Amino acid sequence: MIDTDITGLPDLGTKTDEITIFAGPCSVESEEQFNAVAECVAANGLHWIRGGAFKPRTNPHSFQGLGEEGLQIMQAAGKTYGLKTLTEVVDSEHCDLVHSYVDGLQIGTRNMANYSLLKNVGRVTADSHKLVLFKRGMAATIAEWLAAVQYITMNGNDNVILCERGLRTFETATRFTLDISAVPVIHKQSLFPICVDVSHPAGVRDLVPSLAKAAIAVGCDSIMIEVHPDPPQAKSDGPQQLTLPQFNELLAQLREIAAVFGKKLV
Repeated sequence: MIDTDITGLPDLGTKTDEITIFAGPCSVESEEQFNAVAECVAANGLHWIRGGAFKPRTNPHSFQGLGEEGLQIMQAAGKTYGLKTLTEVVDSEHCDLVHSYVDGLQIGTRNMANYSLLKNVGRVTADSHKLVLFKRGMAATIAEWLAAVQYITMNGNDNVILCERGLRTFETATRFTLDISAVPVIHKQSLFPICVDVSHPAGVRDLVPSLAKAAIAVGCDSIMIEVHPDPPQAKSDGPQQLTLPQFNELLAQLREIAAVFGKKLV
């Protein structure tokens, strides 16, 4: 039986011996699809599920997400499976709406320098102190990233996790170049926990396990992994999403590596 008690979890703005896994599909596509992932995540004893309801796509003709319907699907699944929910907010006009449905708000790479959005997210979450996961811009320096995060914290919420998700470089063998050194640098230069998104820099699912293992070895506080019941049919980023069996297998491997460093996955 799945334990649905999510009370008493630590603020993710506080570093612990736990490595938080943010797993879920790139996009919320349907209730059936999202619930299949939620059931898998909960069965593995994890606490968070992520998914995109509003999708800022490079191509305007690509799937743009289900919007509020996607938020409703996430909220219902979170209640059913005892999971906290995380989704990206892409527009200042959506901040209150997104905040009303989910437990954590994500700022994507394209919005790292959208300072009006950052200030609004800080204000909207100031009282609730909900988690804000703040991704690094695809061409941003660490100094720029650490400066930008202050637009959130100075407006009332310091419960922030920074997320390294790969940089755009001249390399074409991977979708982005994962700056694994950002993890110890962030720990050295700030008090923020750091998450590593291992799906976007990989671009293909067979590289995801290696990047996830490296993230744990270098000392990350959390990992983001995209998971889908049927990746070939995904409406966005199918090639980089793990199947449910692949996700289960990877978690088993990551638990062994985490234990070497005296940590556990949650």
